[in-house]
Amino acid sequence: MAFSKFLDPKNNYAFKRIFGTEKNKDILIHFLNDILGRTGEAKIEDVAFLSPIQDPEIAAKKESIVDVLCRDSTGVRFICEMQVARTTGFEKRAQFYASKAYSSQAGVGDQYQDLKEVIFIAITNFVLFPKKAEYKSDHVILDKKTFEHDLKDFSFTFIELPKFPKTKEDQLENIVEKWIYFFKYASETSEEDLKKIVGSDVIIGKAYNELVEYSWTDEERAIYEQAKKNADDNVSCLKQKFNEGIKIGHEKGREEGEKQAKIAVAKNLLKAGVSTDIVVQTTGLTANEVKGLG
Repeated sequence: MAFSKFLDPKNNYAFKRIFGTEKNKDILIHFLNDILGRTGEAKIEDVAFLSPIQDPEIAAKKESIVDVLCRDSTGVRFICEMQVARTTGFEKRAQFYASKAYSSQAGVGDQYQDLKEVIFIAITNFVLFPKKAEYKSDHVILDKKTFEHDLKDFSFTFIELPKFPKTKEDQLENIVEKWIYFFKYASETSEEDLKKIVGSDVIIGKAYNELVEYSWTDEERAIYEQAKKNADDNVSCLKQKFNEGIKIGHEKGREEGEKQAKIAVAKNLLKAGVSTDIVVQTTGLTANEVKGLG
């Protein structure tokens, strides 16, 4: 793809600039309606931003801060997350965030029936569900036998960018695909390509305009670069841990294989009537290990 004047919306600071600020509230509203397929009476008309800090007491110790947290005029809460690096337990983290947003509605004396729905949306730059072919998946609570949707207060939507198959702007068929393309390829999109992408969907054009590099102040660009460095460092750290895990796994596998081979030899020697002392000297197993084979 051609050189682009647009920055990367996957960047933590850029993502919050586009979807988490009052001046761009219309972008967030369009995004939510488009991704969730909300039309007619279900369409979101307005949102109010809430503090992204889910639990102030543990925020310093754990990642208890979401990217964007808001509620619509009916009280339904929406969490939007951009996740660049694969972290252990991300699925559980999503459920933790949703449960915190749900329980935080209840004050002393409040009625449980007044609790409102929580919808969690995550865009991941990695494969989260390897067994799923689709890049977008929606998760709700269903009765295991009847598949009835009785518990309706939690839903999760995950968008896995690596699974999105389209690489050219003229392949995009609907607004959802345009959003996915935006996240995956904005930083590689030319101005000429942008005209083909936007079409009549002007809100997409506004989202791209928020990423025009020369419209950012030096301070904003510095924050963007720092967020990029932090993300790159995090990815490098995770890759290192992954490689170390592979190495340890191989070493443990080799050690376990050697141990099993020694045990097999020891069993054969014992069957042949060889004394425990000789078996210990031959195999390197301990006396207790050899006696345990008898």
